[in-house]
Amino acid sequence: MSDEVILATENLTKEFAGFVAVNGVDLRVGRGTIHALIGPNGAGKTTCFNLLTKFLRPSRGRIVYKGRDITAMPPADVARLGLVRSFQISAVFPHLTVLENVRIALQRKRGGSYDFWRSKRVLDRFNETAERLLADVGLTTFAQARAAELPYGRKRALEIATTLALEPDMLLLDEPMAGMGHEDINRISALIKSVAASRTVLMVEHNISVVANLSHRITVLTRGRVLAEGDYATVSSDPRVREAYMGTGHA
Repeated sequence: MSDEVILATENLTKEFAGFVAVNGVDLRVGRGTIHALIGPNGAGKTTCFNLLTKFLRPSRGRIVYKGRDITAMPPADVARLGLVRSFQISAVFPHLTVLENVRIALQRKRGGSYDFWRSKRVLDRFNETAERLLADVGLTTFAQARAAELPYGRKRALEIATTLALEPDMLLLDEPMAGMGHEDINRISALIKSVAASRTVLMVEHNISVVANLSHRITVLTRGRVLAEGDYATVSSDPRVREAYMGTGHA
């Protein structure tokens, strides 16, 4: 864990026709940490994610990634800098095999848009790296299965693998445990912890036990503003947080 800030926002604000969804958010994410963004429904978490990954333009404020102002940068350029949002990318093809999905993501990283027309021998050179990524996310035994046939939790693992193929420095995970049973939650939690050993993770997550177990630092949003920030012990003992969030059982 490092104290170095990899991602920061200053007065980040987004208004929609007079409604302020994100209001003056100052965020600091330390390199090599798992940082959770939580808060009640409507707190502005997803809007904040969309601002950070450039799917929305801020009304005011700025975003700095690895010391570089990315506020006006297009989403594709931000991804090329190593800031990648998982579970929102379109690299998972349901009727291709798990291995083929990861291989396509590797081709995209290389920029080989014409590889689809090349020989099988050329494409097969991606297999070794793809197989290593599948091993990293626990999908080796599913390599030849079609993505559509995977259980829900395993599909999430495949999405993480295709994201890792892009060699990101920082992952933004939007509700990675949504819709999962206990066994899948444990598996994906372990995967996120493993991934974060060499990367930074910023995640929105509704499961408070996951947040407590994984996060080094937590930012609590309510009504578009930062209500509290700190480790789990700090934010969970804050009476404002308990009133706005902890008592509801949802982030």
